[in-house]
Amino acid sequence: MAKRKPNAAFLKPVQPDEALSAVVGSKPLPRTELTKKLWDYIKKNGLQDKKVRTQINADDKLKAVFNGKKSVSMFEMTKLVSGHLK
Repeated sequence: MAKRKPNAAFLKPVQPDEALSAVVGSKPLPRTELTKKLWDYIKKNGLQDKKVRTQINADDKLKAVFNGKKSVSMFEMTKLVSGHLK
């Protein structure tokens, strides 16, 4: 059986804008890495909601990425983050 090739679109480096750079750094990086860094940041700062695990509570840096929202779902976060890529 042929080994599944990773999706090239995921591996193509994307450029975070200013708001997202504050969280993941300003260098272009693949979406997979970007997501990993975003989650590292969320965990390091305890931003995952304790009761509703699918909710992410924004600190000041993430609020800029979340278009000013205090809390978003994981799914909404993915959509909002995409809006901060160049």
